[in-house]
Amino acid sequence: MMKRRQFIGCLTALGGSYLLSACGGSSQDGSTNTASSNAAKATAKVATPVSSTSADGTAIPGASAITDSVGNVWTLANGVVYRNGSTVGNTYNVSLLLWYGGKIWHCGTNNQFYVNVDVRNVSGQWLPCTDPRIAVAATAGNFYGVNGHWDYTYTPAQLVSILKAMGCTTYRVGCTADPIQLNAMVQIAQAFQSAGLTLFVLIEEGVFDSIGNLFGNETIAYYAGYATAQTIARALSPYGVTMYECGNELTRQNGTVMDFSYAGELVMDFNNTNWPVVRGAMRGMMDGVKSVQPSAKCAINFSVADVGAADALWEGMQPDGSSGHQPLRWDITTWHNYDAYGDIFNMGTDGNGPGFDLPTYCKARYGVPFMITEWNTGPDQTEDFRANYVTTQLGEFYNARKTHDIESVMYYVLDSGDDTYGIMINGSPINPTYNAFASFTSSHPDN
Repeated sequence: MMKRRQFIGCLTALGGSYLLSACGGSSQDGSTNTASSNAAKATAKVATPVSSTSADGTAIPGASAITDSVGNVWTLANGVVYRNGSTVGNTYNVSLLLWYGGKIWHCGTNNQFYVNVDVRNVSGQWLPCTDPRIAVAATAGNFYGVNGHWDYTYTPAQLVSILKAMGCTTYRVGCTADPIQLNAMVQIAQAFQSAGLTLFVLIEEGVFDSIGNLFGNETIAYYAGYATAQTIARALSPYGVTMYECGNELTRQNGTVMDFSYAGELVMDFNNTNWPVVRGAMRGMMDGVKSVQPSAKCAINFSVADVGAADALWEGMQPDGSSGHQPLRWDITTWHNYDAYGDIFNMGTDGNGPGFDLPTYCKARYGVPFMITEWNTGPDQTEDFRANYVTTQLGEFYNARKTHDIESVMYYVLDSGDDTYGIMINGSPINPTYNAFASFTSSHPDN
């Protein structure tokens, strides 16, 4: 059995094809969507802690100093924040300095909170947020989900029966504007509407044109995304579809991330030249959906520890730090979290070391519901390991749904044509993984 670091090494060596077929491609033949697979890469190392880390929730006033997880000592004097005796960015009138969820936060006399995003001590950037300690409960009803594919041989009626037996209410499926794919999606949507299930649609538009070249500029990417999303929303909106994920791992493509070994916590981890194309594609998809369904919910997707990408898009920043660009405002933050990436509630930059609570960060920064739209362990693991992982992960996700605004967690995948990721093959459960999943959902109500 591979250890985590060995698994991550395989991902790096094989360019990601070792891991994921993601949700865009045909799946029952076991084929791989290479573009999406590139998301599954190793993450960068951080410094080893050199002193005792302060307890979570330590604050000044109260404590005289705060030690973070990599040994930096933070203090507050005359309303100014210091790290290891030096000022950190431009701070003033600070009344509270807080260590929470693996991050440093401060609040001024105007009650506005800020979070420090500088885990590598490169700059002193602070970004606005809300108090991370405030618990936010997600809306009940869509918590348990699973991924599938439009080209499954299961009938829509069979899918309804399968999801209900698993205790799932949400089904994530990707499609393009291709009429064959849309027709399959319409049939699923009709069946789900009658059954009271939620079809969560992944819009499979990206940053590349039909021959595999990166779009030439932001405008071209925008209109490509707009057209695809508008077509999909027009086809599916009459059948109860109200949520769309606008792109799949677009921050983890060739040409969008500087190096797949980077964790993604800083905006500089991403390609400055090509960033307008990422922004344009996402913005176009959201606008395309809203042109048909103004009240629809649009999600933007990230993976590994890509809060640097999320922050850049949310704030209208380029990876070089320039601002004033079109900010994105999505309705749902979605994330992928595979075992190799590490614990999403303690996400370290090497997938294993000192980390931070990523859902808490997103809750405080963006103020919208959070979904984990793909999660699983690696394809090399035994079914006993996978079953235990399912029980453990669902327990962690479930316990956080009332505090971290986690609205849904979607297992990847229903049927992968083999036992690498799927929880069943041709309608037959793969055990003990299937039983672990179904047992958890039956004993932990989504309320």
